[in-house]
Amino acid sequence: MEARMKSVATPDLITGIQHLQKAIHAGGVDPLVLELVHLRASQVNGCSPCVFAGVASAKKHGETDERLHSVVAWREAPFFSDAERAALALAEAATRIQDGAPGVTDEIWDDATAHFDDKQLSAIILNIALTNFFNRINHTIRELAGKAW
Repeated sequence: MEARMKSVATPDLITGIQHLQKAIHAGGVDPLVLELVHLRASQVNGCSPCVFAGVASAKKHGETDERLHSVVAWREAPFFSDAERAALALAEAATRIQDGAPGVTDEIWDDATAHFDDKQLSAIILNIALTNFFNRINHTIRELAGKAW
């Protein structure tokens, strides 16, 4: 497979993304939770560049191979805290909203609110949305895995 474009990023887009990233990281969420959320949403969407970059970024934040290899099966893996599980469930539900999928159910929402305050939830939701934004761009232009942005 070959990429369709070199990049869709413009200086204004990059500035906007930097502002979003700043807002996400100011939300008080453990950076590893944000990395797990990014990775899981990217796995759901089959975005190989974001999975690749997400694993690399998580490792830079100190994440272990054992946990990274288990994100795809987080429900069955014993390596995640209840808060991480709530964030991963929210990431999946907010990402899978097509074709009649239930989206974020009250149960998923209630579990997330039991572990995160409104400021943290806003950061997690924005992180999920930004990840889906990147996933869709990468899918459209056939971006290849292996790049560091």
